[in-house]
Amino acid sequence: MLKYDGHVHTPFCPHGTKDALNRYCEQAIKLGLSGLSFTEHAPLPDGFIDPSPTQDSAMSKEQLYTYIEHVQSIQSQYNKELKIGIGLEVDFIEGFEDQTSALLNEVGPLLTDSILSVHFLNHKNSFYCMDYSPEIFLDIAQAVGSVDAVHHLYYQSVLQSINANLGTYKPNRIGHITLANKFQKRIPPTQSFDKEINDILQAIQTNGYSLDYNVVGIRKPLCKESYPPPEVLKQAIKMEIPLVFGSDAHQAKELAIAWNEYTGVPLDSPLSS
Repeated sequence: MLKYDGHVHTPFCPHGTKDALNRYCEQAIKLGLSGLSFTEHAPLPDGFIDPSPTQDSAMSKEQLYTYIEHVQSIQSQYNKELKIGIGLEVDFIEGFEDQTSALLNEVGPLLTDSILSVHFLNHKNSFYCMDYSPEIFLDIAQAVGSVDAVHHLYYQSVLQSINANLGTYKPNRIGHITLANKFQKRIPPTQSFDKEINDILQAIQTNGYSLDYNVVGIRKPLCKESYPPPEVLKQAIKMEIPLVFGSDAHQAKELAIAWNEYTGVPLDSPLSS
């Protein structure tokens, strides 16, 4: 089976470690990976204020081209051992579509592989970083009315991201579509969201996008499952939606973590051609 990690962060992530890019590459070689994609959190759009308490959700705009240059350099350095993608994890933020499109139009020609994700939820023009902590999640639940309402708002936002017009360079892989379950062991919803998830999968299929098969949730003590979980993966496979494994590593030792638990899942590499 193809061993490719398509969701990897870097020392440019302000909430990660400072492990150098070559440490990730050496770890990838050690693990027998064919390649990886560096997908650092893209700078947040102009005019948007990071609502997370530490305001460390993404790299700054000033770092963007330095990041790309570093990945280009490491790409050349390891070109005989690994296929390395240059990418971003781009936040879809309701109301900031034009600013996001402008950033993608500017930097898109330099990218080879990116992810579109939802972390920030908009309720009555107030934004919340949905996956920051259980406490923040409960704050959102209080604002929107219930835990179930947070899940509904998240899935609504993911569907909106898939259908949004973000221009020619819009990422064609949708990130961790069940991230709303991050704190489910402590803050469980009272209902299933099968219809919402099915609508998301249908939209991914219709648009010809791929799915971030993100295993970071397995190592989150309040989640203990992948994003999406196995039953949704089976549905995606039946729909022939391409799945790209993503460790969502924020340090080199997390690269390809939990790979061996899912050797039966058919996976693609975004750089296989």
